[in-house]
Amino acid sequence: MTEEKTDDAQPKTLLLVDGSSYLYRAYHAMPDLRAVPGDPASPATGAIRGMINMMQKLRKDVRADYAACVFDAPGKTFRDDLYPEYKAHRSPMPDDLRAQIDPIHEVVRLLGWKVLNVSGVEADDVIGTLACMAGERGIRTVISSGDKDLSQLVNEHVTVIDTMNDKVRDLAGVEAEFGVPPRLMVDYQALVGDSVDNVPGVEKVGPKTAVKLLTEYGSLDNLIARAADVKGAVGENLRKALEWLPTGRQLLTIKRDCDLKDHIPGLPSLDDIVIGGQATDQLKVFYEKYGFKGLVKQLETHDVPPELIEEHRSHKKVGAGPGPGGLFEEPDLSGLSRATNLQYETVFTWDQFDTLLAHVKEAQLVALDTETSSLDEMQAEIVGLSFSTAPGIAAYIPLTHSYAGAPDQLPREEVLAKLKPWLEDGSRAKLGQHVKYDRHVFANHGIEVRGYVHDTMLQSYVLEVHKPHGLASLAERHLGRSGIDYETIAGKGAHQIPFQQVPVEKAAEYSCEDSDQCLDVHLSLWPRLERDPKLRYIYELEIQSSETLYRIERNGVLIDSEELVRQAHELGQRIMKLEQEAHELAGQPFNLGSPKQIGDVLFTKQGLPVVKKTASGAPSTDEEVLEKLAEDYPLPAKILEHRGLSKLKGTYVDKLPQMVHPRTGRVHTHYAQAVAVTGRLSSNDPNLQNIPIRTAEGRRIREAFVAAPGHVIASADYSQIELRIMAHISEDEALLRAFRENMDVHRATASEVFGVAPDQVSSEQRRYAKVINFGLIYGMSSFGLARNLGIETKAAAGYIDRYFQRYPGVKHYMDETRLSAKSRGYVETVFGRRLYLPEINSPNGPRRGGAERQAINAPMQGTAADLIKLSMVKVQDVLDREARRTKMILQVHDELVFEVPEDELDWARAEIPRLMAGVAELRVPLVAEFGAGPNWDRAH
Repeated sequence: MTEEKTDDAQPKTLLLVDGSSYLYRAYHAMPDLRAVPGDPASPATGAIRGMINMMQKLRKDVRADYAACVFDAPGKTFRDDLYPEYKAHRSPMPDDLRAQIDPIHEVVRLLGWKVLNVSGVEADDVIGTLACMAGERGIRTVISSGDKDLSQLVNEHVTVIDTMNDKVRDLAGVEAEFGVPPRLMVDYQALVGDSVDNVPGVEKVGPKTAVKLLTEYGSLDNLIARAADVKGAVGENLRKALEWLPTGRQLLTIKRDCDLKDHIPGLPSLDDIVIGGQATDQLKVFYEKYGFKGLVKQLETHDVPPELIEEHRSHKKVGAGPGPGGLFEEPDLSGLSRATNLQYETVFTWDQFDTLLAHVKEAQLVALDTETSSLDEMQAEIVGLSFSTAPGIAAYIPLTHSYAGAPDQLPREEVLAKLKPWLEDGSRAKLGQHVKYDRHVFANHGIEVRGYVHDTMLQSYVLEVHKPHGLASLAERHLGRSGIDYETIAGKGAHQIPFQQVPVEKAAEYSCEDSDQCLDVHLSLWPRLERDPKLRYIYELEIQSSETLYRIERNGVLIDSEELVRQAHELGQRIMKLEQEAHELAGQPFNLGSPKQIGDVLFTKQGLPVVKKTASGAPSTDEEVLEKLAEDYPLPAKILEHRGLSKLKGTYVDKLPQMVHPRTGRVHTHYAQAVAVTGRLSSNDPNLQNIPIRTAEGRRIREAFVAAPGHVIASADYSQIELRIMAHISEDEALLRAFRENMDVHRATASEVFGVAPDQVSSEQRRYAKVINFGLIYGMSSFGLARNLGIETKAAAGYIDRYFQRYPGVKHYMDETRLSAKSRGYVETVFGRRLYLPEINSPNGPRRGGAERQAINAPMQGTAADLIKLSMVKVQDVLDREARRTKMILQVHDELVFEVPEDELDWARAEIPRLMAGVAELRVPLVAEFGAGPNWDRAH
């Protein structure tokens, strides 16, 4: 056998895609996209778009000489004749997906792939045949599929990759995953059976038993021959299946001898499936037809003749010195995309630096990127800086790269000293990607950067909240530009090197590309924000919030570590006691941290009812299950309490003292600004928004958040903010009146729902009303309400009906919001933030239902998020203008936390609630409540 080799003497590669597997994955992974966004009558395009993404990524990731995408053909196959019940239980293909099959075939061809669908056999059989032919010619085959059945094809020439799960099934990978080598995979499958294809195996023989049998007997044939030797129930079941097993194996065996001559006339040569170039003009027509505007733009960006790209590659000057056509001289971009004509410089001398600084000072807007020693923003130090003032033009200043043979670099502190006046000049407009991080990094070197007027991460967050906001995603989505992956230059996992050790030439290209792409993305996104006043308002709020959050993070919060050590000791004692009590109730010791052992004790030993099962079929022991069982049984209650206290101790009580910053003596959380689709902030490292406050132990943790000597901790939070927003948005008269007259809104609701006078409402009725008020905000169903209140579903439905009779404005708002969301594909906050709902027209019922509930709740959550951001910005502005020493140290949902000097407490008590209540005028008054004390807990 002679291996076919490429020009660089590597074996040639055949890339085969299991198209049928891909299209189902694309359909289920993508939202309900339409050719006309938001129009349910428009053709569905989600599977088409997902397929394009997957095929493009695969082609980029796997170098191949030959390629084909193989689909199942409609109609019966030889397996149906062999066994009429084959695949009998499979659900029919969804109509929306069926309508996308022909367009998927078309676009895959236009992308340069050979498309195959052969009648009478399955896609797996075609793949097996082609892989076998390629192997005979010494051609390596890579099969891309998530189908485990294809593992039986794996050999020294054939590898299966599952790109969705980052799984490689080569010879070692198959054996590691299934416990048998690829040559025994069909035997393994015949024993286990295939429930998806309705192929029975041997009763009660699962994967472990199958592996054991095949290891002992060597093959299915040997096992069948010696079936009489197999003992116990397994032997009995095996002998019952002896007549069926040959048929089962035949059904599961992938054919490797399909007649493909009609489809690939040139066989056995594979020249008919040489991977081709994409049909750009036809693709553009296709993309426009199905509403893929981003892909059209991507085509236009990449549509440059190859000879021109080659001719202009010399313009990419990493490490070149200044001169004609060099540093920051505007290139001729006519006929070329910005991404192909790049002038990147590396600054090694003071002359180069002075030239760069002069250009930076003259520029109207400069994109700035830091390369650092750490992702910890409070610890990170600058390793290098890059600047871009025009698309395709950037310069990198290496400062502290240290490795054998590293070039001489300008001294960091001197460079920063020369840049400091420009960096701290608020009139010099600057741009970045996630500028809050860069502000911290500069602050670590004593520089307070001013003039950050734009942040591409926040631009994306406002325009397309439901999409990724990383720079690489933005560049690919809006410019059609792909970039250098960080792991390419630094390695990954345990082998990743710090940025200081990345060779300067690689670091320069990487960093220049970042600042260049940042500017390029800004030029694409900013015009869209500029022409929409509502979105521009939200974007400006996000930019101002980023500045305030930087201040909050920098301030940090003081922790009483000794108090936490005391709490840790007490919790440890209680956890041990709970463990002993659980062992006594169980009648045996067991590991309370092991779901498997808990399941064995609860369901096998004690025979408790199984509430639900895990994906693998084992009884679930999750929190919901334990809470249900705890209503009737003491052991689950003990396990639940043990689990809660152990989590509290491990997550907060033990961990917080370790997170005190050595330089400041404080804990500094990080606020992720561009994560939640509603606009809410999320806190992490540590997460200070999720400290449980419903238990006494959880509330005690807040006692450890203390003030510096001469100060107090103060808390100001909005009262019933989402209900007030509901009243404003729904314009329901009864709800508006309750807030305008400063009534207890839950008592008012109870009065309406239960038909009693407000002063006759019982505490239980008020509790019910509170659950109803907040439940309906979150789109709770009668079933959910019943479960929450512990009542019958019919009774809960009656309460909801009465609520809507008394508050018809709320019902009208909910109905109108659902309809509006379905037609537009998004909802809005009071201030104009757009909250997209990709699943609002999904054919999948649960997904669509979830989106409808989100449509009702998101405007309220989003408006609450806008209000707290407005408050943060307003209060910080007043603190600065009046030169107050009060510091904002935390933001937790609808609450702001401050460290207040004792002599400013009266001012804070009067002014902060007033400022928060005055940031917006709604149809009901905003109310902020204020408290103060020596620690966070006492401030409430």
